[in-house]
Amino acid sequence: MTESELQALQQRLLEAPAYRLATEDPTLMHRDELRPVRLQLELLKPELAQSEQGVNSTIVVFGSARTPTREMAEAELKEAQHALDAGYADGEQKLARAHKRIEHARYYEVAREFSRLVSSNCQLDDSCEYVVVTGGGPGIMEAGNRGAFDVHAKSIGLNITLPFEQAPNPYVSPELCFNFQYFAIRKMHFLMRAKALVAFPGGFGTLDELFESLTLIQTTTVEPIPVILVGRAFWERIVNFPALVEEGVISAKDLDLFQYAEEASEIWDHIQNWPKPE
Repeated sequence: MTESELQALQQRLLEAPAYRLATEDPTLMHRDELRPVRLQLELLKPELAQSEQGVNSTIVVFGSARTPTREMAEAELKEAQHALDAGYADGEQKLARAHKRIEHARYYEVAREFSRLVSSNCQLDDSCEYVVVTGGGPGIMEAGNRGAFDVHAKSIGLNITLPFEQAPNPYVSPELCFNFQYFAIRKMHFLMRAKALVAFPGGFGTLDELFESLTLIQTTTVEPIPVILVGRAFWERIVNFPALVEEGVISAKDLDLFQYAEEASEIWDHIQNWPKPE
């Protein structure tokens, strides 16, 4: 066998998938048998990054990805009014929805103002306390990250890989912008450093995170933290908490696990004045 033939054989070995280092083999890392390793890595990577960035504690901000800015809502209202004036069959429906979107745009501003307030008060002298953490997407999540961005503070985005296109909003701190494959690990990171949870109006995802957090607090699986529901009218319409007490599926004292607020300053007051467990 010639020297060139031997070199070709050796090169074939160097390029073979089996020769790759395990940590550099994507085919291996995505095998079903490696799921426990992927779960561990997803838990560890954000933990290391937050520790390196000095993130000591966080405030979780949940809410709908569909919550518009005031500008977006006003543009939709104008478009809906044109549709109604033009005689479109769904004109009235579009107009009603547009008016509801105007109402919800207020929550975007409250979330943004709250994030500005807490970030400017708690990220002083390179101390990273009460860092705002969101799901990293649009809507209320964007507002939470944007408020911190407004005051040149850090904020965290915990994005998730979804079947449809999803990207982080531009206001997340790059060094604290994470992407998850597993919802379970992402949920753990929401609460691992959390000192408060603020839930704005939202859909399935918001309700999922809220009720899971309340369950963990109710069962003393995690340390009690203040849970603030923003927009009392929304929450009382969507969830009949007193009915759960009447049906005997929760106790009356469980209603003390959360408080209501309407404005950014009120949310912050609730958090600051929340009685610390002894």
